[in-house]
Amino acid sequence: MTRVGIAGIGFMGMVHYLSYQKIDDVEVVALCEPDDKRRAGDWRDIKGNFGPPGEQMDLSGVTTYRTYEEMVADESLDIIDITLPPAMHHDAALAALGAGKHAFTEKPLAMKQADCQNMRAAAEAAGKHLLVGHVLPHFPEYAWALREINSGKHGKLLAGSFNRTISDPAWLPTFWSAEKIGGPLLDLHVHDAQFIRLAFGMPNEVIARGRMREGLAEHWHSLMQFEGNDMTVHATSGAIPYAGRSFLHGFEIQLEKALLTFEFSVIGDEGKYSRPPTLLTGDGKIEFPELGDGDPMNAFEAELRHVVEVVANDAPLGALDAQLAQDAIAICELERESLAS
Repeated sequence: MTRVGIAGIGFMGMVHYLSYQKIDDVEVVALCEPDDKRRAGDWRDIKGNFGPPGEQMDLSGVTTYRTYEEMVADESLDIIDITLPPAMHHDAALAALGAGKHAFTEKPLAMKQADCQNMRAAAEAAGKHLLVGHVLPHFPEYAWALREINSGKHGKLLAGSFNRTISDPAWLPTFWSAEKIGGPLLDLHVHDAQFIRLAFGMPNEVIARGRMREGLAEHWHSLMQFEGNDMTVHATSGAIPYAGRSFLHGFEIQLEKALLTFEFSVIGDEGKYSRPPTLLTGDGKIEFPELGDGDPMNAFEAELRHVVEVVANDAPLGALDAQLAQDAIAICELERESLAS
């Protein structure tokens, strides 16, 4: 049995807690949270943009702590699952690794690449895994795209176009803090940056243009090029001041023999495909793959199953690899530098 302690009970901490309940051979036995009500199991004020609402949780059998420093000293734990604000990921992961625990942290790995490198060095020194929760490759549309790309049956990659846009999250007061969250570049676009790194490799040149807000990227377009070929990737991301469309994401991926495309958006309270996952070929063939019900909770469950498999059976890291997460931060830094110039 793999024993988990969750650091931080907000929306994502709740998502992880609920997901672990569906997985065999893993148990959440501890959590840390400074808020007295949440530590006592009252999660009714937790809200997110998907999944079930917060409720009163029965935490009997779960040891609770106020701080992660207290929790990492619990010798019964195998993994510290870090769902704290991004600016706290670095210190919490170092504490977990230093205490001889595996560390699984939500994205982004850290606020800057130098901190990512420091965390990876600490994991190597401790002989423990540092795993990163970039969940996008576990979403059915993105998992489908990776399968089609990696199959080789459609030839080489030619180009990609990605879009990930949200309405301004006024409910999150620290969203535009460069020190705490980093705005849409590190909280939103980093998803696509990691997926681009996973599917296309590391770009050697990035040009970005767009709007800035409070010293942070607000809405922008990036063009990425890759050494040794004419492959290009275009990415659009950021926050827009139109609350009626709270979320949009999608892609078009060009291969030699196929185009992979989809777009999903939330308008009002309704989320639906504006372009369903579709595969098109040069001879006019059109396929609509069956990808399940699209519930985002399934993606987090799949991701955490992978975490448990890595820790319990030393399975391949895949999308959990901290090097990929650090490279995603590096891509974001290149975009930020281009925007600033």
